[in-house]
Amino acid sequence: MNLSTLYKILLEKYGHQGWWPLLELHEKGINPTKSGSIRGYHPKDYSYPKTKDQQFEIILGTILTQNTSWIQVEKVLINLKQLNSLSPDSILNLDKEKLKQAIKPAGYFNQKSERIILLAKWFKELNHTPDRTELLSLKGVGPETADSILLYAFKIPSFVVDTYTKRILTNLEIINEKEKYEKIQKLFHEFLPKDFKIYQEFHALLVEHAKHFYLKKENWRKDFLKSQ
Repeated sequence: MNLSTLYKILLEKYGHQGWWPLLELHEKGINPTKSGSIRGYHPKDYSYPKTKDQQFEIILGTILTQNTSWIQVEKVLINLKQLNSLSPDSILNLDKEKLKQAIKPAGYFNQKSERIILLAKWFKELNHTPDRTELLSLKGVGPETADSILLYAFKIPSFVVDTYTKRILTNLEIINEKEKYEKIQKLFHEFLPKDFKIYQEFHALLVEHAKHFYLKKENWRKDFLKSQ
């Protein structure tokens, strides 16, 4: 199976995902996800983010979601919203202890609060579209986080390779289980059109598929994709 075929199969099964979720859309009750009650997704609408604050919210999300679930991240975003602290200026003006308390649901609150403050300072001064090298120079930003920021906050086609992607491709014998991040990403970049919309959808579809088949290792072999 090649990546183009995999994308078509997943899109047909799960439909457009509409990543990255935004709190503003969640509050309006727009578009529940396929595998949960969380809202804020926007299938087939690639106009988001539309504002600097929405960009920053996505960047916040990429840091907060490290080593936790999106359900926990959403709790944090709601906490920050209640504190009127979803912009760089408001984060920087927020008492550090209040910030730590607000982000506790996402775990590692001491570490993440420090990284969020640094990102708020960086984003406040940002007057250009960042590249991957710049993002990787920021504390707490690794390849997956950098690519998430590029793809979802700035609409730059840089494919996000997460744990789910590795599991699925390994199980389908497309890659070796020990394959490095950059080499896996290169596969997507070489075999797919360089289109941020396709990259967003494909990454989101892989996550959605993994929620059904890859949360428990004993279910991997039951993946319907192996029979395609």
